[in-house]
Amino acid sequence: MKRKFILSLAAVLGFAAASQAQLTVKPTAGISITDFSKDSKGTSSKAKVGYQAGAAITYGSRYYVESGVFYSVKNTEFSTSDGTNKINRDALIKGIRVPLTVGAYVIGDTQSFLGVRAFGGGSGYYVLSTGKDVNKSDLTRMNWGAQAGIGVDVWKFFAEASYEWSLTNVQKDIKAIDLGKQRTIFIQAGLKFTL
Repeated sequence: MKRKFILSLAAVLGFAAASQAQLTVKPTAGISITDFSKDSKGTSSKAKVGYQAGAAITYGSRYYVESGVFYSVKNTEFSTSDGTNKINRDALIKGIRVPLTVGAYVIGDTQSFLGVRAFGGGSGYYVLSTGKDVNKSDLTRMNWGAQAGIGVDVWKFFAEASYEWSLTNVQKDIKAIDLGKQRTIFIQAGLKFTL
């Protein structure tokens, strides 16, 4: 599955380069707010703020393809109860996120002073490490997701908000506790450099 994702990414980037589409480089930083899709018996989860930083490359003008590489930290608090005591833990997960989206400008394009756009696509998230309350070996190392979002461009600056829902479970073994899938809101901003 990872190989197919990388080959698809290479094909899209190659097609865009071959068509001499406009190229824009976008260094980006932002926050993420992550929650789990399930609260198992005796557990509950609460979204916490994480962050991400990286860069994306966009090909196109009014319609575009974008891919990026981000160091991303997702964090969720989950609570378990043994009947008498409540134990709070942080599900801190650090990894590399690679989104691949297609989008369209609703107002303007990459050359306009003001642009409003919508985008959607998929993403891969490779878990590098975890916080002390989560055992990395219990997690699915490669997570796949789908996302949709909106963006606003003003001159050389941009801001985006997107919602990503995971297509894979957080854990490998869901017999003990099933936290389900991650749901993440990304809010990010950065600069755009058109080449």
